[in-house]
Amino acid sequence: MLRSLLSAMLVCLWAVPAPAMVGGAPVAPGATARHVVMIVGSRGTSCTATAVARDLLLTAAHCVLPGADYKLVLFDAARNPSLKDSTAVMRHPSFALKTLLAHRATADVALLKLAAPLPAPFAPARIGRGAPAVQPGDRFTVAGYGGTVRGDGKTGGTLRDVNLVATGKPGNLQLRLFDPATRNETNGLGACTGDSGAPVFDARGASSVVVGVVSWSTGAKNAAGCGGLTGVTPLALYRDWIAETARKLGSPLAE
Repeated sequence: MLRSLLSAMLVCLWAVPAPAMVGGAPVAPGATARHVVMIVGSRGTSCTATAVARDLLLTAAHCVLPGADYKLVLFDAARNPSLKDSTAVMRHPSFALKTLLAHRATADVALLKLAAPLPAPFAPARIGRGAPAVQPGDRFTVAGYGGTVRGDGKTGGTLRDVNLVATGKPGNLQLRLFDPATRNETNGLGACTGDSGAPVFDARGASSVVVGVVSWSTGAKNAAGCGGLTGVTPLALYRDWIAETARKLGSPLAE
């Protein structure tokens, strides 16, 4: 049964146009890979998530909408996938899908409780405390499991990361990132659908912490697509809810 379910879900996964991390992003290093995982839904969706406890994942609320079951995907050394069950999904109560689809700020954060702890070498990542002052040009690292070619979901399933910089007037409701080489004028590096829920690490300090999750993207000059802007939901306003919910689920956050 599990093998049949996995095969069916993966066929749906690759059939859905879920490109991500476009622009030729490199494979993520081990220091990043130990925190980041891939999740799939029974309706053929795929997203990225971050381990924040041994059996708890942080992702975007729009990745785990009601009406579907969600599972963790693990790959062995030969890149063969297997599915692992979740037991609970908790979306932030203030999340509004219509607001997100308009590229406006909303509480696009959720937690996924796993039925069993993650195996080694996965390790929980820390969520940043407070709201760090962000200036245009500040650097962030985004890591996700999406595809490398827009419209070709078969290029997904490998964790890749990109270094992007803040643009506009960064605030604590929404953060917009772009490739410093293309600056949203032409398509460059950036996240897309398959990277929804991906962690955004603060790359400005000696040790990276998760400060946001990927919520949306655009093509160059804000057109539809990928490789222009990467929209991020900062976690500072929602950390208390994340920490409280994690405790209620019996999986306190990594400190």
